[in-house]
Amino acid sequence: MTKFLLAVHVIAAILAIGPVAVAASMFPPAARRALAAGPGTDALQAPRLLHRICRVYAVVGVVVPVFGFATASEMGVLGSAWLIVSVALTALAALVLAALVLPAQSALLEGGAEAGRAGRLAMATGVFNLLWAAVTVLMIVRPGSTTGA
Repeated sequence: MTKFLLAVHVIAAILAIGPVAVAASMFPPAARRALAAGPGTDALQAPRLLHRICRVYAVVGVVVPVFGFATASEMGVLGSAWLIVSVALTALAALVLAALVLPAQSALLEGGAEAGRAGRLAMATGVFNLLWAAVTVLMIVRPGSTTGA
């Protein structure tokens, strides 16, 4: 059962978090191009699609921690420091996505052409991606684990 849970957890992370990270990273430059093109063009199609990808896959991404907790429980590592740090970083990444990235994308799509808005969005997206990179490293290295990794 552990191998099944772990496989679902990893596949969900790749298929759900990966698209959010990529689409969120592509959004700021696409939004800058759309804003430069001006109103009355189809330039907002790409940013709208990227925003939709981020929203939909963020919801699908809830599967990742659900199966992560199930896997950790099955493995008996729920109290491990590396897992607790990973959970905290995952929660922080979700907060950055929900409170900073998605609202900023919506604001840009609604015509908020404020000069620094796309730059701040790019920074928030970078923080989101950095948090997920740290979680990924912790999941691979697992300091103090008994697997020899």
